[in-house]
Amino acid sequence: MAKKIIFMGTPMFSVPILKSLYQNGYPIECVYTQPPQKSQRGQKINKSPIQKISETLNLELRCPNSLKENKKELEYFKSLDADLAIVVAYGQIIPKEFLNLTKKGFINIHASILPKWRGAAPIQRSIMNLDKETGISIMKLEEQLDTGPVCNIYKINLENNLNAQDVSEKLSTLAAEKILDNIDDIYDDKANFIEQDHSSATYALKIQKLEGEINWKEEAKIIIGKINGLYPAPGAYFMFNGERYKILKADIGQAQGNPGEVLSNYLEICCGDKKSIKIKEIQRQGKKPQNIGEFVLGTQIKKGSFL
Repeated sequence: MAKKIIFMGTPMFSVPILKSLYQNGYPIECVYTQPPQKSQRGQKINKSPIQKISETLNLELRCPNSLKENKKELEYFKSLDADLAIVVAYGQIIPKEFLNLTKKGFINIHASILPKWRGAAPIQRSIMNLDKETGISIMKLEEQLDTGPVCNIYKINLENNLNAQDVSEKLSTLAAEKILDNIDDIYDDKANFIEQDHSSATYALKIQKLEGEINWKEEAKIIIGKINGLYPAPGAYFMFNGERYKILKADIGQAQGNPGEVLSNYLEICCGDKKSIKIKEIQRQGKKPQNIGEFVLGTQIKKGSFL
């Protein structure tokens, strides 16, 4: 008899994994995702990427506001009599009373090399920390955040100026491939789960918008890490004449000057270590993104300006 899976996820990162399970014939009994969100102006309802793909694939879908103290949802979950739950960036803490309602437990795919970067923003924090590598960890879900034993870790190198969107796509594709073997091992009781070294844990706190402001006294590599780690949102930015400018892409240069000094009309800016960054793509507040060649035609930020 086919094994029944409950899938729980919300953002685009989760989509390739759900599609992989579906396309490879694993029976998805039900999908849980965060409820649709109103846009800032309240005119539009935004469904999560997982809701959209679930509707396309005609999968059973649940969007509860919360699972906490939700007896109706608990009874429904129990009635599914599922073999396994797979959680990928669901966005809610799953209450303890749910965790024993599947025969093989709950498996979580987390986008870091655990126990490093537990929590909400592992990809962003890893890039901002200038880590040399990151990966995905396949673990058992426990009541505490990302503390469960791990059966497999798959790593990638953080090289070639990768940003958070690039890394997310790479890790999601990797997870979509690797989860299949792990599910089969879990069903056959061949998966070997090993406790994390909790004393080595670090935490990836949720990104705050104010973290994006650039301090030009920092080293160029730190500023590049911020630009890449916070792309595409909320973005790394500087202020000039009361307007916010989001830097989308940049490289390290070697030009020298004073921190925050604009060294050329093509927005090469000096950093605190006497190196510079060369802006390649930028977005002025309220405007569309532009490559630097387009941007410099209409900007007041010229050589000799200070940011």
